[in-house]
Order: sequence, then C-alpha cells, then structure tokens
Amino acid sequence: MHVPDGFINAPVSAVAGVVAAGAVAVSLKGARRELDEKTAPLAGLVAAFIFAVQMLNFPVAAGTSGHLLGGALAAILVGPYTGILCISVVLLMQGILFADGGLTALGVNILDMGIVTTVVAYALFRALVGLLPRTRRSMTGAAFVAALVSVPAAACAFTLMYWIGGTTDIPIGKVFTAMVGVHVLIGIGEAVITALTVGAVIAVRPDLVHGARGLTAPLKLRIDGELVDAPAPEPVAAAPAARSNRGPWATGLVTALVLAGFVSFYASASPDGLEKVATDQGIDKKTEEHASKDSPLADYGVKDVSDARISGGLAGVIGVGATLVVGSGAFYVVTRRRRAKDEPADGTTRTDEKV
Repeated sequence: MHVPDGFINAPVSAVAGVVAAGAVAVSLKGARRELDEKTAPLAGLVAAFIFAVQMLNFPVAAGTSGHLLGGALAAILVGPYTGILCISVVLLMQGILFADGGLTALGVNILDMGIVTTVVAYALFRALVGLLPRTRRSMTGAAFVAALVSVPAAACAFTLMYWIGGTTDIPIGKVFTAMVGVHVLIGIGEAVITALTVGAVIAVRPDLVHGARGLTAPLKLRIDGELVDAPAPEPVAAAPAARSNRGPWATGLVTALVLAGFVSFYASASPDGLEKVATDQGIDKKTEEHASKDSPLADYGVKDVSDARISGGLAGVIGVGATLVVGSGAFYVVTRRRRAKDEPADGTTRTDEKV
C-alpha cells in the first residue's frame, strides 16, 4: 500500500507529513518506556524482519497481490510507540534506497501504514486480551483479529486522504469499495503472518513479547474441561528477565535474511492492492516520477547485476542490513536518552527500592 508521489496533492501531503512527524516525536518519548538496552536491538530486528516480509507479495485475487503492512506485528512484539518507529524506519529505507513509496508522500505512508495500523491493531489487541482467557492461544487469536482489522482500516484512511486531496476526479464511493474490498483479502494474509509470528515467539520466549507482559504467568492447563493455573516452576538460577536475547536475535536475523535474500524471488509479481485499484480506477493518472528512481537499489534490484535472482537477493540482504543498522541505532539512542534521564546529576544510577 505504498502511496507514490502524485496520488495525493501537496497541501494534504504536507498536513499528513506534519501529523506523522508529530506522531513520531510522541513515539520517541513513548518508546523510552517500552525499551531498554536489552530490548532495543530486538526492536531494530523487528524493523528489519518487517522489511524482509514486505518483500513477499502473496496473491489475493486474479492479478492482485498483497504484502504485510506490519503495524500489528510491530505493536504486539515491541509496543505501540516503538511499533510506529519501526514502520517509519522501514518506510524511510524503502523510499530512499528502493524508490518504493513517494518521498513527498512519506508522511502519507507513515500516517497510513504506520500510525493507523499500529494504533488500531494494538487497541483492538488489548481489548480482546482483556476479554479472553489469559492463555497463549487467546493471545495468538487476538493478534490474528487485530492484524486482520488493521489492513482495511489503513485502506479507509487512504480513502479519506484521497477524498480530501486526491489529484484525480474519481467517485469516492468507487475508491472506497475497491480499496476496502481488496484489502480485506490482504488482511487475511496479514493476520496469518502476524499470528504465526507472535505465536512462535510466545511459545519460546513470551517475555520478549510486549503485548504479553503481565499475561505470561500463570500459564493455564485444561483439566477435566476446566482451565486451571499450572504448577509454579521450581526456582532457577537466573530470572527470565536475565535470559540472553542473543539466540532469538540471531534466529530472527537469519530468518529475515533468508526471506529477503532467497524466498522473495518467489513472491507474486502481480500489482499490490493499491496499485491494482489505482490502475483500475484511474487514480494513477498523475503519478510523479520517484526522486530515487536512479538509486542503485531501485525496484529492489542491484543495478548492473543482470541475474534477476542474484540482483533481487542482494538488494533484499542490503535492505535488511540497512534497516537493522538504522533501526537499532535509533532505538539505542532512545534508550541512551532514557538512561541519561534516569541518572541523577551526580552521575550515580538511581535504584528502585520497591520490592
């Protein structure tokens, strides 16, 4: 759903940019409460993983494909504020390096794909978790529903922006019906990917899932048809919070590299939902040439590398690496500022005396 330059007029794009910038500023402050020095690298990895999975377009209808938006996945794994920052980093890398999503439309894309999806998904996820039994299965189900709803919500947001500032004169009813219709189908794919990922992480390291905090204990067992608390585990030498994150981080990075560097070659070549709607409805009549069209990585291929498989794979690996570095660096700065704020003027470290 990357909106190119020319779909939305300059005034609305500018307003969207201001709103997006304000949301990013708020998220930078909010992320200080969600991140610490151990989880910051994981947040960078989430951004890189979302970049990789977004390269995997899957077919949803005749001549149409879709890809992960990632707002729900990021919000549930690392928190809503950090999730907005993750998607913003991904969109920035895609726009600058790969000519994917307009640069003047960057605010539109962050507002649509980052803020709307993250806020809607996390609000719905928390509401469902509060109503359902406190089990891993219910959290995975809540992630599925939240991700499913977040995609047509983003389609509605784009339709609203197009209604206010669209550069072509297309009946808004047609745009709304087409956008929501195709993105409900894409939302199913988004929901499956999100639920599988969240479920996999919860199964091995529930302490790393932001949305599972406060919900990971006690676990529930079904005995004689009733859910009961599982027996408390024997004390261990190290608390869960002290467990190393190197294993999950390495596993996630390898997975992202394989997806972007190899599996992406088999992704659907059909236009995604927005591209298909834009072509069918005539929204793309005033599309502008991308400012980064001459980038050596434009269109997710390495310039002057003739073999399509190698070119796309290298571009994917470079994209994962660049997103990981930029995202991890940004989140590291956020945690450093948090630590500096928590330290008294005399340079000592505050300790929490609460037990």
